[in-house]
Amino acid sequence: MTLDLSQYMVRTDLALEAKELAERMHGAPIPGLNEDITEDDGIKVTRLDVLNESASMQIGRVQGHYVTIEVPALRNQDTGLQERVAATFVTEFTGFLDKIGITEDKKVLIVGLGNWNVTPDALGPLVVENALVTRHFYQLAPDQVAPGYREVSAIAPGVLGTTGIESSEIVQSIVERTKPDVIIAIDALASKSLDRLNTTIQIADIGIHPGSGIGNKRRGLTKEILGVPCIAIGVPTVCYASTIVNNTFDLLLKHFDQEHGGAGSGQTKQIMGLITELSEQERLGLVKEVLQPLGHDVIVTPKEIDEFIEDIANIIASGLNASLHKAVNADNVGAYTH
Repeated sequence: MTLDLSQYMVRTDLALEAKELAERMHGAPIPGLNEDITEDDGIKVTRLDVLNESASMQIGRVQGHYVTIEVPALRNQDTGLQERVAATFVTEFTGFLDKIGITEDKKVLIVGLGNWNVTPDALGPLVVENALVTRHFYQLAPDQVAPGYREVSAIAPGVLGTTGIESSEIVQSIVERTKPDVIIAIDALASKSLDRLNTTIQIADIGIHPGSGIGNKRRGLTKEILGVPCIAIGVPTVCYASTIVNNTFDLLLKHFDQEHGGAGSGQTKQIMGLITELSEQERLGLVKEVLQPLGHDVIVTPKEIDEFIEDIANIIASGLNASLHKAVNADNVGAYTH
């Protein structure tokens, strides 16, 4: 009999976290991954390329390019830092477009996935609200469009529970009618780390599967399905209760490691018992085994989510506006958001 262990796996949408988990399990770097990390005054950028099928299988992520921007201090709501993050996003996203061959004349469709009425899931619609759209000008008065802009349209298709239609089906119909050259899909993600909630932005060229981070299997927005390249932009806004408990075990072990001379010491083992001998995956499996039958493995978001989601949506929207339109001043990326 083959056991299905997928329910005991760590739930994360971040390629960086999947890579960290895989390396921890194997105890060595994964062949077929290229990683480049830069850090500047609190803004850490990780560029990860999954080069072959073997590496893809080991980390559970599709072959492609991933850029992760981590800014722990975003929680402090520092306006100056938010502007620097938006400028970093412009640099990284522009380079990302160049890397996958999206030139300045290509038409763009921005898709804001998620539910307006659920704050942690409202990232996509909020970005669409602040995006600088221009397609109607190109349709109605193309001769009056100033240089430095490109044709951009945007849609927030809602969610299956409120429309009765898969987001991918709605987007596919729009693609067939408006014929964009590239799709940029924005969605909320799930993370295994509390520290990365609302402080991390991931860019990827592999498309997106709405709801995948919380276990909902939905028809994806990918090049294979839609016929045009699909870039995914995501921010982790939720994690599972089991993940929080598992992270707490890690913090406790680190605390006792400092206080009592290591996780293998007598005092630490006396306090934590057999937990000290379990791997992260085994601990998570134990926690899920306890919580899931009770219905307590709930999806959790920080209580400050209302402020966080507005801030991060503005950062992404202003960054996209400056990346897609040369006429938008990259040094003042916040000027084009509401």
